[in-house]
Amino acid sequence: MKAYLDNAATTPMAKEVIESMTESMSIIFGNPSSLHSFGREAKSIIENARRTIGKYIHAEPKEIIFTSGGTEADNMAIICAVRDLSVKHIISSSIEHHAVEHSLKNVKENLSCEISHVNLDEKGNVDLNHLEELLANSKEKVLVSLMHANNEIGTLLPLKEVGQLCKKYGAYFHSDTVQTLSHYPFNLAELDIDFITCSAHKFHGPKGVGFLYKNKNISMTPLIEGGAQERGLRGGTENIAGIVGLTKAFELANAEMNDHVSKVQGLKTYMINELHSKIDGIDIIGEVEPLKSLYTVLNVLFPKFAKQGMLLFMLDLEGIACSGGSACTAGANSGSHVLRGIKTDVTRQNVRFSFSKYTTKKEIDFAVEKLVKIINS
Repeated sequence: MKAYLDNAATTPMAKEVIESMTESMSIIFGNPSSLHSFGREAKSIIENARRTIGKYIHAEPKEIIFTSGGTEADNMAIICAVRDLSVKHIISSSIEHHAVEHSLKNVKENLSCEISHVNLDEKGNVDLNHLEELLANSKEKVLVSLMHANNEIGTLLPLKEVGQLCKKYGAYFHSDTVQTLSHYPFNLAELDIDFITCSAHKFHGPKGVGFLYKNKNISMTPLIEGGAQERGLRGGTENIAGIVGLTKAFELANAEMNDHVSKVQGLKTYMINELHSKIDGIDIIGEVEPLKSLYTVLNVLFPKFAKQGMLLFMLDLEGIACSGGSACTAGANSGSHVLRGIKTDVTRQNVRFSFSKYTTKKEIDFAVEKLVKIINS
């Protein structure tokens, strides 16, 4: 048996998504920028996708910019805010995804932008009082960049409250929503937010495609030059099949959301209870309460044991896919910047398990059984 418990890294594509993409590749091959009927047909597919996505998140179609994924979308929001919106100060945190963290380093070094980090508690929650203090004391135009749910520990950000603070102090607000978009309902008409980001492969869509939501009142110049695609905001011929797959996955995820949340939260709770009952001395990193924690992610800190440095390798040999943190940094030797950022005991082995609608209770039981075997051996 095998168990795939690394859905925060990527999810398997849904059968319906593959079918929709295959059909589009078979019959739609025109360049969307061409003026003839083949091009117009391709362009129509893209604009219909934009309208469909906008409907689900209560945004206008022109506010959706298709990208190669969440990393590009995060880069676009941050770099363009500094370059085009006179932002001189960014308030973020020490536990953001590297798509944000590295972009912050870029604008600090190359565009002379000041970077401040808001205080966090031991579970990764943002100190809203400190955030307001930073906003109130800034003499420059500010962008707040804070992720909706941390991809390693799952702690959720109160988007509404942060948005209200940004509005109060005239700051722009960007949130990396890659782990939460289409896992939670979004009504952007009721949120004070300027940028959110999406990556299709986090909800059973294809890799290499996503989008940036940009508030219609914001004017930007492209991050990628070379054409007038995406209303002049992102050069390059659009990935039609990818956009079709993204849209189908988005539709499915939103239609199934209530059942999905109920099932996956149940699996997460079940695994927590099983681990506590069968392994002494474990701790859960980040928030656990459903209203404060991403239901697809569980990060477990294990007690010290003889072969803890080999745990991920041994789980892999047993057929269990999981991770020690973000897949984007899995090959790094420096450890998790997220765990360091919340002062977790990094001398103990942690493992991130993450779930999807395809995860089964049998997989959870199998993983727990193998964990008990490895830790007690």
